[in-house]
Amino acid sequence: MTLCGLVAVTGAWAATDAAPQSAPAAGPPPPWAFIVDPAGDASAPTDTTPLHVRGSDRTYTAGDLDDSFQVADWHPADHAPMPTVVAQGRRPAVFACGYCHLPNGAGRPENANLAALPYDYILQQVAMFKSGARHAAVPARDPAKYMAIIAKAVRPAEVRAAARYFSALPPQTRVSVVETDTVPHTHVADWSLAVDADSPKEAIGQRIIEVPQSAEQFERRDSRVEYTAYVPVGSVQAGEALVRTGGANLTLPCTSCHGADLKGSGIIPRIVGRSPGYLVRQLYEFQAGFRSGEAVAPMTAVAKNLSLNDMIAIASYLATQR
Repeated sequence: MTLCGLVAVTGAWAATDAAPQSAPAAGPPPPWAFIVDPAGDASAPTDTTPLHVRGSDRTYTAGDLDDSFQVADWHPADHAPMPTVVAQGRRPAVFACGYCHLPNGAGRPENANLAALPYDYILQQVAMFKSGARHAAVPARDPAKYMAIIAKAVRPAEVRAAARYFSALPPQTRVSVVETDTVPHTHVADWSLAVDADSPKEAIGQRIIEVPQSAEQFERRDSRVEYTAYVPVGSVQAGEALVRTGGANLTLPCTSCHGADLKGSGIIPRIVGRSPGYLVRQLYEFQAGFRSGEAVAPMTAVAKNLSLNDMIAIASYLATQR
């Protein structure tokens, strides 16, 4: 059974349905960060043409790439051998971890970069998905929805195996930040944004537009795919002030918990070099109460007064750091 086969793909979401009862300072969930695929054909691909990516001698078909119980491992030399739960998962509900988060742990803008996250932090987050302490601001988004399903079905030994694997991987930083007033026109494809090459540019507005540099690599789930994140002019400098000083008591400096280098300590995760769209989602969900419990109380305090512009700035700056 493929990813699409277990739970039907949902269509566009209504902001009024997704927003919390008391709207946070950032307003309703920004759709450019909480991307939802349009409803469409959920049937498995039937094309058996062998597909390739640059730098790999392996081949996969479209059906292979759609199978959430089989990881497209284009570059096996890039990482240690994957445990079974990462490479294959366990039918019917435990998808291969590497299907979404990729064999090198880099993830994609629609989900988490797990490489080098603390072992205990990964265990904690799976437990929070299982208990419901961590849930989605936009329920129609499949990445978070499937994590809740998987967390309820996965066995403790499988979680430990996956956490050992991803925590031991080297950090993956695969996004370049570009400040700009105008951005390529985009459309939604596979829970992310893709460039409309023949369309004129448009104003960036109050958004981050994060796109793969190679649509082919992205579509074929290549773990080496690189991304460009277009952010409003001035975002990086504004974000540095918020991250390093708290911005005149608007929030707490990120360095107070995540370390001077922002690479984390103990169970506290690294926050540098991550997808800025992902970071905006996390800040929003902390602020709006979609993540709860004692472990998240410090981040709730950090996020409570942030505007959407503040979140964009923080995420933009952190994405530039390594």
